[in-house]
Amino acid sequence: MKIGFIGAGSMGSLLVGAFVRAGAMQPDDIVVSSRTQTRLSALAEQYPGLHIAASNREAAIGADYLFLCVKPLDFRRVLDEIAPVLTPEQIVVSITSPVKISSLEELLSSKVAKIIPSVVNAVGSGASLVMWGTRLAEEDKRGLWELFASISRPICVPEEEVRVASDLSSCGPAFMAFLLEQFIDAAVLSAGMERETATALACEMMLGTARLMLELPCSPAELQARVSVPGGITAAALESLRKSTRGAFLQVLYTTHEKFAEDLDRVDSSLFPRERT
Repeated sequence: MKIGFIGAGSMGSLLVGAFVRAGAMQPDDIVVSSRTQTRLSALAEQYPGLHIAASNREAAIGADYLFLCVKPLDFRRVLDEIAPVLTPEQIVVSITSPVKISSLEELLSSKVAKIIPSVVNAVGSGASLVMWGTRLAEEDKRGLWELFASISRPICVPEEEVRVASDLSSCGPAFMAFLLEQFIDAAVLSAGMERETATALACEMMLGTARLMLELPCSPAELQARVSVPGGITAAALESLRKSTRGAFLQVLYTTHEKFAEDLDRVDSSLFPRERT
């Protein structure tokens, strides 16, 4: 089997590492291309046997799976390079949310899927957002599902919901880390706790909270009720937190959706440039 990766940035490198560590891919099966030679060299050194392609075309030729891990506005250039060498039997996987499946199917002869990973997939956690193209057979879908199940929990989402799903799954770790950082800072500033101790306690708390809600299972509201006693310290603090954060995540989502709409327009224009009159 040949598995191609075009792009060796943060997410491309993360996926290569996650799949290899999970045993879902062997370095000998992986071919990677990138404009940044230092990233390719680092991957080859980290995963002996991994092949470095001289071009995007070389990475694409004969690949059973071809992962496109490039920035949205770089897609047209990459697609122009690889389209002539792709065949209908190959499967192209885009990890870039503003690039529509319909656009890829219009520009490529191959089968297409869009699967959005999360940074937490690096440790075999979190979800991956799965969207199928129209040309995939059930066998193709099973293969991709099993592949991503080795590093994540695959969840099918409608493509029109990819933005809000990405907010929760892919952007969420950054949002939660920001809140956790403030929690840690408050512990250090208010009580003089060592930052290392505060960080360890906060991270273990977050990990345990997620496991509790998933494994019991237990809803966020149920967990709040379980921890806070009416009239108690946690209940009083929760009320203060509600007042200070009310509407904050709605504003976060308004911001991400507005930016996403701009990105969609820019990507569409780059993929299908209008003729000047």
